[in-house]
Amino acid sequence: MIGRWFLFAASLLAGGAVGWLAGSLSGLLAGGMTAAFAWLAIDSIYMTRLLRWLRSEQASEATQLVASAVPGLPGMWGEVVGRTRRLLKSREQGLIDSQARLDEFLAAIQASPSGVVLLDAQGRIEWCNQTATEHFGFDAQRDLLQHIANLVREPVFKAYMAAGDFAHDVLVPGRSSTPSRPVKLSVHVHSYGKDRKLLLSRDITAIELAEAMRRDFVANVSHEIRTPLTVLSGFIETLQTLPLNDEERSRYLTLMAQQSLRMQTLVNDLLTLSRLEGSPSPGIADWNTTDALFAQCEQEARALSAVLAPQGHRLEFDAGEPSELAGVQTEIHSAMSNLVTNAVRYTPEKGLIRVTWSVLANGQGVFTVQDSGPGIASEHLPRLTERFYRIDRSRSRETGGTGLGLAIVKHVAQRHGAELRIKSQPGQGSSFSLLFPAARVRRSSLLVAAGQRAT
Repeated sequence: MIGRWFLFAASLLAGGAVGWLAGSLSGLLAGGMTAAFAWLAIDSIYMTRLLRWLRSEQASEATQLVASAVPGLPGMWGEVVGRTRRLLKSREQGLIDSQARLDEFLAAIQASPSGVVLLDAQGRIEWCNQTATEHFGFDAQRDLLQHIANLVREPVFKAYMAAGDFAHDVLVPGRSSTPSRPVKLSVHVHSYGKDRKLLLSRDITAIELAEAMRRDFVANVSHEIRTPLTVLSGFIETLQTLPLNDEERSRYLTLMAQQSLRMQTLVNDLLTLSRLEGSPSPGIADWNTTDALFAQCEQEARALSAVLAPQGHRLEFDAGEPSELAGVQTEIHSAMSNLVTNAVRYTPEKGLIRVTWSVLANGQGVFTVQDSGPGIASEHLPRLTERFYRIDRSRSRETGGTGLGLAIVKHVAQRHGAELRIKSQPGQGSSFSLLFPAARVRRSSLLVAAGQRAT
């Protein structure tokens, strides 16, 4: 700045000196004035060029156009241009960094499994992520600045927003909720900034379903165990308080043993389910012959038929081509046995039960149990593999069923890559099939060896 004043003074002296030489004292004043005006004119030119450049920079930011070239100015004006240019570049870089951080933040919110909606002071939507659009059916563009109450019309949500008490969440049905498949959303609003609100939504359908299943499971287990315990308690009290002859005492002890066996069977089935759910899928190193599995199932079926049906059933077992199945022998036997014993329990006396095994052309193996029982209505078929689900509870208890057999079959099938297929119509019997993948089925090694010897 001192140098600038020095140059200005030097210009005045030079102009005055030229005027003095030209016209003495009057020329001195005229020369000084001319030098001053020339200095101001040059400064005005420099200032105009600087302002033009600054305006072009501002216009380029607003319209995304390329700014004009930096003017080359001498002295202090050049320094002003340089410093201004550095400040603009620094601010531009700061804006770029801030935008990048904002984009990363918005991308993180977009990836959130929870719905996020930003509301202004009037309750209008300022922004929402993709999850929120799926939860509530919003359109991120169309519904911008729409009032949230006009889009989410559930009375419980409107009351929640009107009350202004956001210390807890509220449950509302999701957009895709139907009577057959309800969807539950947990919605929680948080206040922030100046009367703004952050709305978070979370799909808790699976949690609600798991909780309902847990409640049903506890209630069913309690009910199933309470009944035989009540019977046992009554018999024990009778034995303790009443004088009984040997025949009566033997009959009561037999009934007590039946109830005890019923509880033991229930506990064993529960332990089996727990073990199936918590263990890894079996490999294909262990192979089991279908003939041996059939022999076990047939023995159990005939023994149970003799107990439940004095006149018996017509039992047909066709083991088909000798084959081997890869997997856990106890699990495969449990699944097959449950299908066979279920058929025995629900088929009337003298009814036909046919059990077959066959290998398909594509290498898959099919274990099928067909019966001539009463059949099952179509509305019950999707729920048959649920724990404790029974069509006829009284019939199941009379025959000693626990309501867990088909649940065990389903889990064994899933662990072995098999598929449980059920076909049934009322009055036309039922067919239950286990379709095993080709990778777990092969011809019996004994049959293969015999064929090799024959050749």
